Amino acid sequence: MDFSVTEEQQRRRAEIVRFAQDELNEGVGERDATQAFSRKLWTRCQQVHLLGLFVPKDFGGGELDALSTIMAMEAFGYGCHDSGLVFSIGAHLFSCVVPIWKHGTADQKRRYLPGLCSGEVIGGNATTEAEAGSDVFSMATSARPNGAGFVVSGRKVFVSNGPVADVLVVSAVTDEKKRSFGGITSFIIETAAPGVRRSTAHAKMGLRTSPLGDVEFENCEVAVENRLGQTGAGATIFSEFMAWERIGISAAHLGTMERLLETTIARARKRVQFGQPIGKFQAIGHAIVDVKRRLEAARLLVYRAAWLLDQNKPSLIDAALAKLSVSESFVRAAETAIRVFGGSGYLTETGVERSLRDAMASPIYSGTSDIQRNIIARSLGL
Repeated sequence: MDFSVTEEQQRRRAEIVRFAQDELNEGVGERDATQAFSRKLWTRCQQVHLLGLFVPKDFGGGELDALSTIMAMEAFGYGCHDSGLVFSIGAHLFSCVVPIWKHGTADQKRRYLPGLCSGEVIGGNATTEAEAGSDVFSMATSARPNGAGFVVSGRKVFVSNGPVADVLVVSAVTDEKKRSFGGITSFIIETAAPGVRRSTAHAKMGLRTSPLGDVEFENCEVAVENRLGQTGAGATIFSEFMAWERIGISAAHLGTMERLLETTIARARKRVQFGQPIGKFQAIGHAIVDVKRRLEAARLLVYRAAWLLDQNKPSLIDAALAKLSVSESFVRAAETAIRVFGGSGYLTETGVERSLRDAMASPIYSGTSDIQRNIIARSLGL
């Protein structure tokens, strides 16, 4: 593995950081307080190909390899203070665009990828159900063949971008007996289709600018042309895009952690107690060192997992290791920032408390920390 950064990757990082700082951060506190999603800012992200980083240029994307993609997401997380927007774009990219790019027919790619890359179309993924969260393949949503295609019925919950998405990649049961062994199928479903009902956005603790909602399918007719991959291939498609999602969203968290670390160091140097900067106190200094240690270790795991994607090698275990390390380190970094800022860190005006609220969901989404540990334990023969 060669993790040396090319001039092109350095140029792209600087471009994305500059773009995010100049174009996306104004009013982030107000948007967080009102839990407002900005479609205007979403569309603006097309300027630096953030909505289609890895998609071929023929479809309007940036045509980046996996490692360059996660470096771009890391830069995005560093430059953009709106973690909800970053998360929504990650969900759009890795759980909707990736499966269409990887498994879509030529016609499906022509129909959907240009709009997804331009910002005209917002993507999402509907897999999780109320009684099938971590036990994902126990889903009840069904897709019954009806001659001209399928009839999809069921209810999905915790759908990132659900209230605003135009297109969803949906998982449904097509063979009750086979389930994860060939009984799950993926579909591309437009939310404007008859039989699709969406809830309004749920109020949340963090990531408030990323709309989260439920989607119900009531006898929704889906043409066979909108089946993604072969019938029964849904579990394989799910596992593949989840690896991309765990790596890609973790990369964005690396950037946010880097920014948090810089903010925390600046505060520790500036704030004086008992006649000296608080960073001189060993308890504070060591806590900040631990943030740095976790960040650098997590970055190596994320980069290795992305490199494996580029090599077309199995990356499920490496994605789990990366996601577990990053998500838990992200929470610790935000807690340390609050600790160093003291009382002022608890106030909304500093933005530090928002980082902690945003970080708290990271050990839950894209597979909980316990699920990541289960995946890793199985790889160890346990």
